[in-house]
Amino acid sequence: MAESNKILIVMTSGPETPRRCATPFFLASVGVAMEYEVEMICTIDGILLLKKGVAENLVATENGKPILQFIRDAVEAGVKIYGCTPALELHGLTQDDLIAECAGLVGGAYLIGEGVKADLVLNF
Repeated sequence: MAESNKILIVMTSGPETPRRCATPFFLASVGVAMEYEVEMICTIDGILLLKKGVAENLVATENGKPILQFIRDAVEAGVKIYGCTPALELHGLTQDDLIAECAGLVGGAYLIGEGVKADLVLNF
């Protein structure tokens, strides 16, 4: 097992930049395979990737697999993916608007607390 044990990925990119949307979920899966605990927090426009009907119709490259599949692969690997409550409100969404792969909602204090505890923080 690696010396450090926690990776936090902060996802701020959303559907308006699809090329940025697959890699964070792929890297999260890689992190779990390397025996890290990996959490992702989708905030700002990243929350839109967790909105029902968005990620299944979004690809990073022409003829690529849907972003939803990258999300599902990450969750299946053991990644916990959270939505940010203020971002949800920013976009006029409710928790009922989110896909089942979302492990729950968190706020700014959680993000900062987990960021301080993490051995590595990646931002997309």
